[in-house]
Amino acid sequence: MADPILDPARLADLLAAILAKDGCAEAEARIVADHLVEASLRGHDSHGVIRLTRYHQWLQTGQLKANQALRHLSDSGTMLHLDGQSGMGQRLALEATDLGIERAREHGLCIIALRQAGHIGRLGAYAEQACAAGMVSIQFVNVGGSRLVAPFGSSQRAISTAPIAIGVPNPAGEDFILDFATSMVAEGKALVAGRGGKPLPEDSLITAEGVRTTDPRALYGDSLDSAVPNPRTGPGALRTMGEHKGSGLALACELLAGALTGNGTNGPGDHPYGNGLLSIIVRPDRLDDGHGFGREVAEYLSFVNGARPEAGVDQVLIPGDPERARRAARLTGLPVPEPVISDIEALADTLGLASMKTGLRL
Repeated sequence: MADPILDPARLADLLAAILAKDGCAEAEARIVADHLVEASLRGHDSHGVIRLTRYHQWLQTGQLKANQALRHLSDSGTMLHLDGQSGMGQRLALEATDLGIERAREHGLCIIALRQAGHIGRLGAYAEQACAAGMVSIQFVNVGGSRLVAPFGSSQRAISTAPIAIGVPNPAGEDFILDFATSMVAEGKALVAGRGGKPLPEDSLITAEGVRTTDPRALYGDSLDSAVPNPRTGPGALRTMGEHKGSGLALACELLAGALTGNGTNGPGDHPYGNGLLSIIVRPDRLDDGHGFGREVAEYLSFVNGARPEAGVDQVLIPGDPERARRAARLTGLPVPEPVISDIEALADTLGLASMKTGLRL
């Protein structure tokens, strides 16, 4: 059965209304809701609207806190150390990136270390934000209190999904936006698969006994049958991408975004949940001595786009192209798995927002 098709604008309005009922200020609710819908529009369903019910639960339990301000721990001009105080990560990361852009305009460079933010969502959004301001950026994230991934050669959980994003502005075309989890799939993609969405790639998880699998129950256990599956309850783990190379990148994220920011790594013992973000933002013209950075970027990306495709491939794409194509295709109607939208509609009924379901399904 095909997924229901939803009106993206009406869906964003509904998600914002739910978050407002949970205590988020109007502006914060709108930022988070728009981020979730935008992630789904770009094909990152793992970081999209499927997250809403989990955020609702976390706001109810206090794991997430509405309307938290960025706390400045230290500021040396080109380096900012910030604490998110368990607030809504999308708003906090957006504000932190704005601060970094402002400082990079002034100094040519800014390094942001953000700790204890709530789930910051699709990491590529902040690379896009920096590119829109003409900045190059590199982001590393770890998820404290979220041991979900087994390192290379192990079946034991020891690291988080540890995403990385890199953004390079292209003055004559589409920006270079690289955004990936260092696990073979993001946790949310396992959640999407477990909720009736796209199946997982082969061998993307591993059981406690060391057998590779595609069954999301390795990650969620019996909680997969609940309204809010918990990835911390399964006996198995996600696997890293690229075997030992992906495992090395994941460990780097834990050290840079976890240890260096103060968010904490996923070592032994219990750790509070929180996203750590290390973001490096560079003003490229401060390094351009006349060699023409923008021209070189534009010419090289065009060259790669035009490279001879292998058999069965229409065109070589650069990072960011698939997301832009999916967004264009989904703007007129966003597919969402039935279990996901049913849970959101049930939550809307519970919160007295049933009228906002009108016109949601196309």
